[in-house]
Amino acid sequence: MDAPHLPEQSAEKRVRIVGSELVENYTVYVIEVNVGYHSWTVKHRYSDFHDLHEKLTVEKKIDKHLLPPKKIIGKNSKSLVEKRQKELEVYLQTLLSRFPASTPKVLSNFLLFHFYEINGIAAALAEELFNKGEQWLAAGEVFLLRPLQLYAVTQQLKLAKPTCANGDATADLGHILDFTCRLKYLKIPGMKAAVGTSNIEEQRLPFDLSIFKSLLQIEISDCDAGQIKGLPSLKPTLATLSIHLSASSMKEILVPEASEFAQWEPEGVDTDCPVTAIIPRWKMLTTLDMSRNFIRCIDDSVKLIPEVEFLDLSYNELSLVENLQHLYNLVHLDLSFNKLTVLEGVHTKLGNIKTLNLSGNQLETLSGLCKLYSLVNLDLSSNRLAQLDEIKNIGTLPCLEKLSLADNPMCIIPDYRTKVLAQFCDRASEVCLNGTTTTEKELDTVEVLKAIQKAKEAKDRMANHEKKILTPVDSTLTQRCYDVYSSACDVILQVGLYYSTINELVYPCCCEEEWKPWTASLSNLFLPPFLLSYTTTNQEFTNQLSAQISLSNKKESTPKLCKTPSLEETDQGSPQSGDGYFEMTLDDTNEIMGCSSSSTIKEKITDDVKKESAIGNVKLVVWSLCISVGEGFSQRPSCLVATDCSLVVFHTRSEEPVSNLEELTEALEIELVVPYTNVETFQFDIPEVCVSLKVKSNNKRWFFFSDAQSLKEMHSCIVPHVNQTNEQVLNSPNTQLFIQQFLNSWDFEESEGSVKSGHLIHFLNLDSSTSDTNVADNPQFPKNSLPSDVLSQISLFESDQDHTSNPMILFLTSRHLCILKVDFVALASQDPSEASMMRSCSKVTRIPLSFTLLDPKQGCSCRAVSNSRLFYDEHVLELMVGHECLTVVFALPQDKFMFLREFTQLRSNLREIKTIALQRTKKGHLKVHSCPAPATATERIPTSRPHLTLSLLYPAKSLIQQLMEDNQCPSHLSLSSSLLLISSLKGDQLVHFFHNNIAEMENEELKHILWTSVLFYRSPDVEMTACVLLSTKAIYFILDDKASSLTNQSSSVVHLIFCSSDVFRSIQSYFLISFCFTFKLKDLQSVNVGLFDQYFRVMGPSADHIISCLTRDSYGTHRFLQQLMMVLSLLEKVPSPEPSELDFYSQFGKKSTGKMVNYELVHSSKVKFIYPSEEEIGDLTFIVAERKTPQVPSHSFNILLYVLVFQVHIVPGQTTQNQTVLQPKTLILTSTGVFLLDEDHISYPLPEFAKEPPQRDKYRLTDARRIRDLDRVLMGYQTYPQALTLVFDDVPGPDLLCHLTMDHFADGDGKGDRTQMFGGAEGEVQWCIFVPGADSRERLISLLARQWETLCSRELPVELTG
Repeated sequence: MDAPHLPEQSAEKRVRIVGSELVENYTVYVIEVNVGYHSWTVKHRYSDFHDLHEKLTVEKKIDKHLLPPKKIIGKNSKSLVEKRQKELEVYLQTLLSRFPASTPKVLSNFLLFHFYEINGIAAALAEELFNKGEQWLAAGEVFLLRPLQLYAVTQQLKLAKPTCANGDATADLGHILDFTCRLKYLKIPGMKAAVGTSNIEEQRLPFDLSIFKSLLQIEISDCDAGQIKGLPSLKPTLATLSIHLSASSMKEILVPEASEFAQWEPEGVDTDCPVTAIIPRWKMLTTLDMSRNFIRCIDDSVKLIPEVEFLDLSYNELSLVENLQHLYNLVHLDLSFNKLTVLEGVHTKLGNIKTLNLSGNQLETLSGLCKLYSLVNLDLSSNRLAQLDEIKNIGTLPCLEKLSLADNPMCIIPDYRTKVLAQFCDRASEVCLNGTTTTEKELDTVEVLKAIQKAKEAKDRMANHEKKILTPVDSTLTQRCYDVYSSACDVILQVGLYYSTINELVYPCCCEEEWKPWTASLSNLFLPPFLLSYTTTNQEFTNQLSAQISLSNKKESTPKLCKTPSLEETDQGSPQSGDGYFEMTLDDTNEIMGCSSSSTIKEKITDDVKKESAIGNVKLVVWSLCISVGEGFSQRPSCLVATDCSLVVFHTRSEEPVSNLEELTEALEIELVVPYTNVETFQFDIPEVCVSLKVKSNNKRWFFFSDAQSLKEMHSCIVPHVNQTNEQVLNSPNTQLFIQQFLNSWDFEESEGSVKSGHLIHFLNLDSSTSDTNVADNPQFPKNSLPSDVLSQISLFESDQDHTSNPMILFLTSRHLCILKVDFVALASQDPSEASMMRSCSKVTRIPLSFTLLDPKQGCSCRAVSNSRLFYDEHVLELMVGHECLTVVFALPQDKFMFLREFTQLRSNLREIKTIALQRTKKGHLKVHSCPAPATATERIPTSRPHLTLSLLYPAKSLIQQLMEDNQCPSHLSLSSSLLLISSLKGDQLVHFFHNNIAEMENEELKHILWTSVLFYRSPDVEMTACVLLSTKAIYFILDDKASSLTNQSSSVVHLIFCSSDVFRSIQSYFLISFCFTFKLKDLQSVNVGLFDQYFRVMGPSADHIISCLTRDSYGTHRFLQQLMMVLSLLEKVPSPEPSELDFYSQFGKKSTGKMVNYELVHSSKVKFIYPSEEEIGDLTFIVAERKTPQVPSHSFNILLYVLVFQVHIVPGQTTQNQTVLQPKTLILTSTGVFLLDEDHISYPLPEFAKEPPQRDKYRLTDARRIRDLDRVLMGYQTYPQALTLVFDDVPGPDLLCHLTMDHFADGDGKGDRTQMFGGAEGEVQWCIFVPGADSRERLISLLARQWETLCSRELPVELTG
């Protein structure tokens, strides 16, 4: 029932006992309490009454005999119960009349006033906030208040009485007001049912929110919007507003004043219409969640929320999308589960939208979404979308990354996922459909569908414009158009057309002159992509092959090298035009490719030849690159054909790309036709890469290179027909065992177990003269740098005049790039049955992946299309090994992209130091590329860069400003040339540098930059400068040149790669080599924080993952650890893309990061942050104490300051600043002394895998002085900028250094002449100390001066130098 809106003091309190209940062996009395219009019931047994009476007797001195006495016998009898019921009712009524104004707390709790009566509720809330309010405010957690509690506070504020009427200071209403003024996060959950045992309906209770002055977020549910007062008072601070099950319109929440004013306008709007009110805007509101309400339209009240970025209107009754054009900053919109049937011109209302949820509506068309160019995430699940053509409306959206179409009628269409992805053309790999990443099998099918469609379009243009258009090329498949090929290739190949220049304007490519000579001269060394369009599924093509084979069999009956003229065709059938390619069958595909059995194709074969062609029925066609060794050595593209009874080898005579089947058949000629009975061997010489063929009574040998699946199918097709006595024909070892036979057992580590399949390549000698004289004279032609020692060991070229190397095979292992050089001439002369034949004719050279990256200079950004450009894009790859540049040509069209994907994945998984290249531009700016390099405009390689969203590409200005402030390198750190360039980056350059060159994982954001010195566990003596980049996925350490000595590779390899001075000088002007170590956050196990936050150590699963960062600055350490904890929290709390049953605050309102136990903070991500314990302090105190005599008071052992410093040494005979040497030290300040120590910052505490203690102690005392012996302090720039020179009298007391050995004063270490070592005058010892941290430096001076004044009773002399 409705609450009475009268002052509560006028509400009469009544109580009566309405009945009793027998519970087990005692009686419970049912008490009905009435306060105004509110009533509730309470149940108590007699013992409860007795306890109440005892307390009131003590506290309020009431009559002891007021309560009815106890009964031992017959206490549950009916008569006694009825009598006692009346007596107890009189007792309660007497108590209420005794305390009419202020009910005692014990009585209030007995009658549940603190649950249902406004005075009791307010008093209970005030007491709770008095005890825990400060703690809750400090925690920053969401605070929950019931509508009944807010109603009680609201009513209390209306009463004309003191805020502490009952005399209890803890129940003062002021505690509530103080808390609400500072509260930031509030949740008000109501309920439709009555509260507890009362008749109070919270939904009908009015409450006022004007008591809240600092709210940032508020969530209200199950409350009548008309009863919510004071919402407009929250406008100055409120950033997030959530209203559920409470409103029937947006206006009654956003503009409650509209009920009073007929005409109103937002503040700041010029209008000529008469208005009765100007309403202030919600200037701070960025998130509005009004889901699960009863809203029927988006009214004009949204004019008041122009800053809103996130708007949730799901689970309402909306039928139109309107008025959203006023929300200029809106990027996330949820309209799911409404009544939307059509969307028209949505782009005019949602210009900057990134996330749009339209699931659970009644949409049948998507035409209104075609211009949402900024859209990234789109949810269309559970609608009425039935036609695949509707996807075309969103297929051209350039930024769309996630799409959900689940539970739509179109989902029942066979292969609908592939057909949907095909609508996105070149972006198919970037779209995540229904929460599932696109598989390579789907991408392969998409590429085929795209090729088919482009073939149709090309032939249609040829028919309409009478232009010669070439056939589609560069497909990723050979014949696997319909899920036949289970590809291991993790790339997407670009499908395009080679356009003729006839009657068309073609813009020249900047690479045309550069690579045109190579395109022609290398035509026999690679397999042209256009040949892969003609496969076994192409029936007309196989018919032509069968015809040629039949003619060959007719002319010659014995296996012999044959050269038969190809058949000629007089015409080529035109393809049938269709409406689309989504519903095409296999027959349609063959027809599209120009391979149908059209009557327009005139075949010049007789009926006898047709009959014989059945004998040569083609079973399988594989395009390959063939190396034949016999009288000579030759390489050329070949077509390997398996028929029912023979194996046939075709080769191509034309070097130009063909445009149709007629030209292809003219270009093909038979090189070999051999019956299976005459095949001596057909076996894998190189597993998954190469099969070799040897024919009986013939000295010639053929080696065929193609994709692994095609070779396996051909091998399986031929082997059953070959003489089974040739056991060697059947055997093919796996790739791992194949590579292992070339290596020593100690070279092949367990981590090398995963070996990727090989790729046939040639190295280009760009320095040699070519067949085209213009190549050598062209100043823009790419030049290799001088050959370094490590690569000269491979003997890439037979002579300096060779254009290309002999064919080689490239393998990738988890840590190395393996180059297999095979002597095919020697291999052909070997007996195929010999097990060691390959090892005797081959050599493997391993290059560490950590030193190999894509050449930063490679790539062309022009968009022109030319044969030379396409040749470069699909076959040429430029690598950089150390400082050596290599140009690689992949023989097979798909191999380059397979290699890039494998290379990127393996290199990103390396757990060791890797190289990066920093390229200089003409203007001196930094252009940086690491592996992988960014793709050019015409070369789309998705694996070359981690996937990025728009929010990562264009971060907030506040983040960029913070990164710029972090990117300030301390002056004492020595920087290599590469680090110096990084330190000069400003603004957006920092973000672009990170994403283009450092980031290795998808959607990671740079959060913090720290310049520090680092130590690695495996090299504890090498301290180097590092730029530490903290992202949301990893910690990246960019190291200086000393890192080359820390690599896990053999020292000889490192020397060969990086110590070639000629190579270094030749490319030094182009880019610099730096080193990077990646520590993924998923590998982070613990963080050890050093004393006084002077350093920290991150630890992972192995010795390679233990790194100490010597910040020597407590503020820098604190900032980094704070950002690290925040990033780890984000990893644990990424919201699910699916609608969650949890409310907003339960996911994002929790600010607790972990639990502190025994100096260990266990973060919610399970990472331990370990802080110094008392035991560690005790160890350090013992080091100090053992240098003193027992007579020294114990309080002098107290450590006042621990700080990491540098001791400045001047090189003898030199006085300039450049000749100073900084030696790392640890300085300890106690009450009476100053100590310098050498400390091991990396080995302690011992990691779990350590089997023995380190060779060095954690602390090694090197020098100590008494504070009373301090004569003066010199400050200034004379010795070293901002260094402190502590001048001591050389009179060591009896309590210091009494246990130092004589080695400390030995002449051999320069310690005999103490004054000379420290640069002091006679009888003086000087410590020149540089403290990097400004705070630590000030604390040291302050504490030192205070202790000196205490001991010497005068101020410490401080002198300023020049």
